Amino acid sequence: MAKPVEVDERWLSRIAEQVNGLEYGEVNIVVHDGRIVQIERKERKRYDDFSGRAVKQEHNEAQ
Repeated sequence: MAKPVEVDERWLSRIAEQVNGLEYGEVNIVVHDGRIVQIERKERKRYDDFSGRAVKQEHNEAQ
């Protein structure tokens, strides 16, 4: 049977620190033998397509 995961205030603080400010991405919590041993954060940056269109439009206007 699986052991209940031990989560104390220190780990809750660490998890909150990784989640705060994350706009796009994921936070993975790694558990071994019922204890949190690692937190992995993967962040993605998304960019609007507007900047690419503006450059093309300026280029076309210059010709």
